[in-house]
Amino acid sequence: MSSSFQIPPSQKRSSIYYIRNETNEPRDSPSSSSGIHEPKSAPLARPPTWEGKDSIKSGSVRSFSTSASRSTPRPTLLFAIASDDPKEVERVLEHGNGGLTGPIDANDTIGPQAQSALEFTLENEGLKHKLGIVKKLLGYGADPSKAKLNDSTSNDDAELDPATSSSWNNITSTFRYYLNRADTATTRRIDALMKRSVFRPLVRMRFGIIGQDRALEQLYRVLSIHSEKISKSPVVVFLCGPSGHGKSMLAHQFGLLLEVPIHTVNMTTLRSADDIWRSYSISSDEDATPCTLVEFLANNEGKRCVVVLDEIEKTESKALWSLLVPWELGRCTFEANSRTIDVRNVIWVGTSNIGNALILDYHKSLQRPEEMLTRNEYVELMGTLRPHVSDQLGASVLSRVSAILPFVPFTTAEKRAIASEFLQESAAEHLVQELSREQRERVVEDSLEDFVPSEGARSLYRAVSNLLIDSMDF
Repeated sequence: MSSSFQIPPSQKRSSIYYIRNETNEPRDSPSSSSGIHEPKSAPLARPPTWEGKDSIKSGSVRSFSTSASRSTPRPTLLFAIASDDPKEVERVLEHGNGGLTGPIDANDTIGPQAQSALEFTLENEGLKHKLGIVKKLLGYGADPSKAKLNDSTSNDDAELDPATSSSWNNITSTFRYYLNRADTATTRRIDALMKRSVFRPLVRMRFGIIGQDRALEQLYRVLSIHSEKISKSPVVVFLCGPSGHGKSMLAHQFGLLLEVPIHTVNMTTLRSADDIWRSYSISSDEDATPCTLVEFLANNEGKRCVVVLDEIEKTESKALWSLLVPWELGRCTFEANSRTIDVRNVIWVGTSNIGNALILDYHKSLQRPEEMLTRNEYVELMGTLRPHVSDQLGASVLSRVSAILPFVPFTTAEKRAIASEFLQESAAEHLVQELSREQRERVVEDSLEDFVPSEGARSLYRAVSNLLIDSMDF
């Protein structure tokens, strides 16, 4: 069976690559004689080998402006994107090509049109996981302005106005949101702050969740202090606020982005101080060996790792007492006669609904509640929330916490992006595909009317799901 690797030259700025099976096509067919072949299959998966001008397995390489030669660098990022696998794109951006072609940058030009990787991805309609790939590219520093879609005239923290080009108008609210987020004054300040930090991979968090820009900004400030050895205590962060606003999602990204082990404790099951050390992780890491928190800390002694204390307020207050010394000195002893374990490099992240009503009431009192909080407003909210948490968990616990980060209700643009992303990645793919672009946009807009601040994103997921069900034609 023979297959050739081609790009239809007649397609306007087409950048996707296809594998074509020509076994059953007559050689004298009109399409063959003209040299124009219409793509008939899925986007090209990344070939396992690169052999210069000769072949990729049984397929030949065409489409570059000049004939490839044996000295041509392997277009790894191009193939990673064409594989339609965000994890493969991340692998290439993180680890490159094993030194064969030097470092790979998210702003490298690729493809026959010499487009930026971001523009190349956005214009390819054959990519099923386009959003995931775009988020990976942005997370590794892809410049939105090189995609010729963003309005580069705005340099404020406010939401960017859409450009007037048809290209911009043809992308969904979710793409628009992430492209805007990558190019704000706050983003540039954070990049400068974290440039030399050991926690720098965590800046990619902003492309893993929607909203909570001020919480992320404050988190990066706290981490920069620990990165500079200004603080000798472990990092202890509490994420507080209404349900469905990304607290647990953000907490679990610490381990993923830093590529370190993570142990998640379900605090609702604890009744004593000893229970916390005997608890097994509820993390969904299939590769992790089941172990208690004591074993996890002993196995990772002195190393960077993450412990998530989920729903921390839903346990007996005395269950937290055994955490006082570890959070203060970075060392802990689990039994009277056992040795001391070094936990100074552990990142402790607690999630809680404490202050739910306080945060919602504060948000309602703002003059512009549908816009992102200013830095001063967020600092004021943090100051208001801390004594409230202290009253519930105790001053001895709170005095050892590095930062309490309020999670606030979403802005209109953020709600629209959440609904749009959920629709794009819906399990009911066949229903979504049957809707026109206008119908999909209507589903997103209608779902906003059913947003419940106390439920957050979950209320939008439910609204979109119900609207999809209503669209079914029996």
